Order: sequence, then C-alpha cells, then structure tokens
Amino acid sequence: MKTSISLALATAVSFVFASAAFAAPPTKTGTTAKGSVLTDAKGMTLYTFDKDADGKSACNGPCATNWPVLKAEAGDAAGDGYTIITRDDGSKQWAYKGKPLYTFAKDQKPGDITGDGFLNGAWHLAQP
Repeated sequence: MKTSISLALATAVSFVFASAAFAAPPTKTGTTAKGSVLTDAKGMTLYTFDKDADGKSACNGPCATNWPVLKAEAGDAAGDGYTIITRDDGSKQWAYKGKPLYTFAKDQKPGDITGDGFLNGAWHLAQP
C-alpha cells in the first residue's frame, strides 16, 4: 500500500513539473509587411526599445501609456528565451532575449507596424 501511494505521488509530481516545463510561450508569431514578428495573444505586433538595458525597462509613465507593456502574471514562468522583469512600479513584464516587450497604442489591428523606427529609430519590431 505504501509503495502504491509513493508511486501515485511521484507520478503526480512529475505531471506538475512536465506541465511547467512545457508552458506556452507568452507570444505568438505573426506576419507583417516586414516579415515575421512576435505578437501578443491578440495578434498585435510587439516591439523592443533601444533605451532598455540589462533586462530593465526605460519606458515608464507617459512612455508606457503609448507603449503598453506585455504584462506577465503572477503564475507565469520564464523559459525558451523569455524572462520576466520587474518594472519600476513593481509590476511584471515579459522580455525576450533580455529585451522587454511592448505593443504600440497607435497600432489598430494585427499586422500593423506603425511603431517600427519610431523615436529616431529607437523602437524595433520584436522578431523571433
């Protein structure tokens, strides 16, 4: 009896770790006029900002109003090139290969890339 309980417990624990290891990435891949880009769950283009450094966002306040962050939730787990950074306000944001990810408020529909090159080229399409 003790062996079967141990086996059941070990199996349950392995399922928990397996599901965490295979968690879906926080982005999808979409196609734009400039090729493949990372998108949020709604298909909106994601961007990176040149002024961000070392996994820290430099886009706060009014900047974050124009460039909404790709928010990470409490239960999210990093992996496959994705990390979670802590913003100045304490909220969590997804980053890809160390670069925080944002959408652009002026993009109206999936595939829009109006933020690419914005602010003298400081904003870029996030590419897979």
